[in-house]
Amino acid sequence: MLSIGEAAILLRSSRQQVVDLCARGLLPYVTDGAHRRLRRADVEALIRPALTREQLEQLWLHRAIAGKFVSNPAALLAAASITLRRLRRLHAKGHSWEWLDRWQAVIDSGAEAVLDALTSSAEYAIELRGTSPFTGILSEVERTTVLDALAESRRDRARQMPMEKLERVLRAV
Repeated sequence: MLSIGEAAILLRSSRQQVVDLCARGLLPYVTDGAHRRLRRADVEALIRPALTREQLEQLWLHRAIAGKFVSNPAALLAAASITLRRLRRLHAKGHSWEWLDRWQAVIDSGAEAVLDALTSSAEYAIELRGTSPFTGILSEVERTTVLDALAESRRDRARQMPMEKLERVLRAV
């Protein structure tokens, strides 16, 4: 876990910019008394290139699953274990076994490890979510709601093109 100051050093930004990232929900944090603490993996994820659209959708959906997980971890762990067993039967051989084994190790490590895999922007978590045993946890209405919220958040961050640039682009076409 990193302090705001340590995160600012890694990001080569000011402490206030890190606090702003936290306030806007772009950098997850936990509070330790009066102090914010950030996972190093989340801070490093901001340094690396952005997630692809598919990876971003998976992240948002898995964060919604994490919300359900917090309310009933035993039920979701049981559902994920059943899905893992079913996937092992479907894919008796091949590359997917490696990911199924990794998910099994995460589930065996407990609730904190599962929440980290569901919500982290770290490279290992991004790859894990591509073969998630938590499929089917969200209803179709919940899934649509999450994806609509993601689309809305992307629209909020879109900047309007300056008129001069728009004219230049239109002339070029």
